[in-house]
Amino acid sequence: MFMRVLFSLATLLGTGLAVQAQETQSTPPAAFATFDGASKPVLSDPHDLTIGPDGRLYVADKLANRIAILDAETLEVVGSFGKGELFAPRDISFDNDGRAIIADSGNSRVAIYDFSSGAAKLAGEIIGVARTEGATAHPNGRIYANVAGFALTAFDDGVAVATVQGHSGAHDVAVGPDGSLWVPDMGNGRIVHYSPDLELLSVFDDAKFGFSGPRYLDVDAQGRLVVADQDAHRILMIDKDGALVGVLGTGQPGEGPNLFDDPEGVAISGTTYYFADSDNNRVVRYRVVMN
Repeated sequence: MFMRVLFSLATLLGTGLAVQAQETQSTPPAAFATFDGASKPVLSDPHDLTIGPDGRLYVADKLANRIAILDAETLEVVGSFGKGELFAPRDISFDNDGRAIIADSGNSRVAIYDFSSGAAKLAGEIIGVARTEGATAHPNGRIYANVAGFALTAFDDGVAVATVQGHSGAHDVAVGPDGSLWVPDMGNGRIVHYSPDLELLSVFDDAKFGFSGPRYLDVDAQGRLVVADQDAHRILMIDKDGALVGVLGTGQPGEGPNLFDDPEGVAISGTTYYFADSDNNRVVRYRVVMN
């Protein structure tokens, strides 16, 4: 009798621990930032965005065929450029000389704008970059672009010097603090990590991420990825070792705090995050709440 009581107690305790462990495993990741403001819905399917050398936000405003410039504090549109020259731009970054590097998707090129005269001027291009949706300037002086969504290509002075294929509908290419490259490989539901010489370093494709269309990302000073998973209406933070740190968004489209509708672009400035809330035609700002 005594042995049966002990066995039953142990069984109950074991079951309780198992249930507790199961609940812990199924607990969704916490939000890693809190809503801190939004622009007016005056953009037109904004895609990726970046913070310029002047501290303002530069947004690839796709359907408006322009780069919109927003004040980073008020989130008001204070200027634009590229109208009549760009066609469905999707990505923008700045190089070491302060020039804007733009994925001019509709024109199948990378457009380069110079600001030395005080105004944005089309100063160069890399042509034949079919349907590129992602292009970035690297500190090593190269430009990296996704060609037709499947080939990440490195350009040196406008000449292709290296390429790696095998992606499916890849959009962005982002540079980490160590100079390595991160590509959200949308069609394959993964994030791929490369060296500047395009050597494969790692792949993040674990089911725990629940990727459903990762489009654009940025990397913070600690090497953590912040990924816009567009079709899931979420933003994920993933550390450099592949641990899921936190998630913004409910998984359902919406408008308001912790809600997105097809988010695409990501830009990080210290403890502040900016996201292109694409189908809501606006930019939203979040502040970090965990380290």
